[in-house]
Amino acid sequence: MKTPFRLDEHPRRPQPLAPPPDQYFHQLPLRVMQRVQAPEPTPGFSWLSALPAPLRMALATSVVLGAFVGSFWLSESALAPAATAPDTLAAVPRHEMVEYLLASEQRLSLTDLAELPAVERILPETYLQASPDEVQEVLDAQPTEDTYL
Repeated sequence: MKTPFRLDEHPRRPQPLAPPPDQYFHQLPLRVMQRVQAPEPTPGFSWLSALPAPLRMALATSVVLGAFVGSFWLSESALAPAATAPDTLAAVPRHEMVEYLLASEQRLSLTDLAELPAVERILPETYLQASPDEVQEVLDAQPTEDTYL
């Protein structure tokens, strides 16, 4: 069972020392809202948030694509044109090539040399002063094997 609550049994609290200032409770909500209100956005990119979503997506896509193309365009100009294999081999002195090939037999064998593709060389016409009949005679003199026929 509950005990009855009697107001007379509880003493009243004393009044505050001073009453609140005039219009305090009318101004209190406005003060609280001013403190809680978010700060205004910076004007740097505020125009971006005003754009519609599809336009923002198109702008972002074009910026990323432009950066991608720009990076390839700038890196392409920094690269030197690649030299071809015959030009690179022609730049190496012959005595260095011979020293490299003869330095160690373990490094390079005849089978390794046989497997390398031959470099196509364009022979000048001044070296080829043979008539068609002479060329045919030389070809006929070559031994042929039956396996290739």
